[in-house]
Amino acid sequence: MRGVNVLAPVRNVQVDSYLDGSALASMADDVRAGLTREPKELPPKYFYDERGSNLFEQITALPEYYPTRIERALLNRYAQEIVTANAAEELVELGSGSASKTRALLYAMAAQGTLRRYVPVDVSESVVERCADELVEMYPGLRVHGLVGDFEAHLQHLPRGERRVVAFLGGTIGNLYPPERARFLRSLAELLGPHDRLLIGTDLVKDRELLEAAYDDSEGVTAEFNRNVLHAINRELDGNFDVATFDHVAVFDPEASWIEMRLRARGEQRVRVPGAGVEVTFGDGEEMRTEISTKFTRERLERELAAAGLGLERFMTDAGGLFGLTLAAPAERASSGAA
Repeated sequence: MRGVNVLAPVRNVQVDSYLDGSALASMADDVRAGLTREPKELPPKYFYDERGSNLFEQITALPEYYPTRIERALLNRYAQEIVTANAAEELVELGSGSASKTRALLYAMAAQGTLRRYVPVDVSESVVERCADELVEMYPGLRVHGLVGDFEAHLQHLPRGERRVVAFLGGTIGNLYPPERARFLRSLAELLGPHDRLLIGTDLVKDRELLEAAYDDSEGVTAEFNRNVLHAINRELDGNFDVATFDHVAVFDPEASWIEMRLRARGEQRVRVPGAGVEVTFGDGEEMRTEISTKFTRERLERELAAAGLGLERFMTDAGGLFGLTLAAPAERASSGAA
């Protein structure tokens, strides 16, 4: 499908959209498949409507939720080293949002005189446009080529470039199941040129109590964020979920090495979602999975990158080993240490 230019190239800004009416059909398909699965499951990407995005911003400021705070500190600390690894000229950010964390990378590229282009990829057209306008004001001469789409479905539409850093931050890669993650890493490896680098943010294995507290805060913001997926289904697909009767659950599965977020039905319920053509029953206490968040070790990251044809070039973490940034390159470049 060809993209539609939704913002004419003004002041070095171009934004192409690859989302159309098919997005609602995709949501209907995902909801129908998830609600008829055993056990029931919903994709976490539907948390992030405007309300959900605002709730997540609140989560990142909570004392229990360390990942965003530590990842931002790591980016600030290591930005210069990251962008000098390949004399980076371009930053591609998957799931960019407002580029609040990656501005450290843009600043470092500008400081070394190599910053040419920023390519944000996000599902929100307004967020991409607003971020683009801010950045071209901040960095005269910067070109921004935004892509409005799903980073899993629309990678092939990324503009070609050289000496890129492709950033996938926030621990989002941990939301993919292992087979999905393997396919996604392979697709990223195929995307990289010989002088490109991949930067991934990952949450790391740690004490169970600390992990579960990060996903079940004392103020209940994460619980409201979790339930927001039901609000989205009710609004977009004419569902009749009684949202208040679903309780938030967050548990660590040590065998899979991931946190699971679930919604637990309080009382037996019959739910209809006409927009997805489905009607299902929830038993009292029945749980529906809404997200996994895998926790990694350096060794696991190295294995998974190698299987995708990538080599771990640099692993950066905080003093407590809570969160990590991994800089990877096409395997032949990483093994040679070449930039």
